[in-house]
Amino acid sequence: MKLNIAYPALGSQKSVDIEDERKLRIFYDKRMATEVNADALGDEFKGYVFKITGGNDKQGFPMKQGVLRAGRASLLLSKGHSCYRPRRTGERKRKTVRGCIVGPDISALSLVVVKQGESSIPGLTDVNVPKRLGPKRASKIRKLFSLSKEDDVRKYVIRREITKEGKKPYTKAPKIQRLVTPLTLQRKRHRIAEKRKAAKASREAAADYAKLLAQRVKERKEKRAEVRKRLSSVRKSATA
Repeated sequence: MKLNIAYPALGSQKSVDIEDERKLRIFYDKRMATEVNADALGDEFKGYVFKITGGNDKQGFPMKQGVLRAGRASLLLSKGHSCYRPRRTGERKRKTVRGCIVGPDISALSLVVVKQGESSIPGLTDVNVPKRLGPKRASKIRKLFSLSKEDDVRKYVIRREITKEGKKPYTKAPKIQRLVTPLTLQRKRHRIAEKRKAAKASREAAADYAKLLAQRVKERKEKRAEVRKRLSSVRKSATA
């Protein structure tokens, strides 16, 4: 079985092939997200605690969290489910996935180091892999460089250099998200002014409608009163 071990603290990864079935028994019948003590794997893993994050069986079917079985299952998956990427809006598809319980049919198991042991593992805990990309959101750039709101965030964006054979090297930087500029403030003021204008117009329209309604009601009442008066005068003349 291949163990793909990740160490998020340093951003490093390492693959280890273990053929001894007795060593791998510590993972059997364990579910995804379970923490496992890795002492049985060997002396270099003494004191380490790994968390199971996923894996694939020998035919390549991925493990899916929530499928409580050690075999495969055919599920109807839609947008938002793991192990499936919809190609069209509203698309659903029946896909075969592997259950979340580890068994001997697993060929690759993904692990994450939760607790570091006594000795360092070469290529995993003794190397520091720098992040390829820096933060993109304005507030996160401020947090990274301890900036105040008066500082210009655009000067602190992490740029990366790109070199291509036969071409002059150049740098790329992400577009800063949620950046407050005079233009965004102007747009916000305009948006608020439009809302106020619309609210005022609706209030005035409601007042005009209420005034017109009251006038129509008054006219109807006057008309009814006039009809009644005419009828009463006709009755009086008829009796006389």
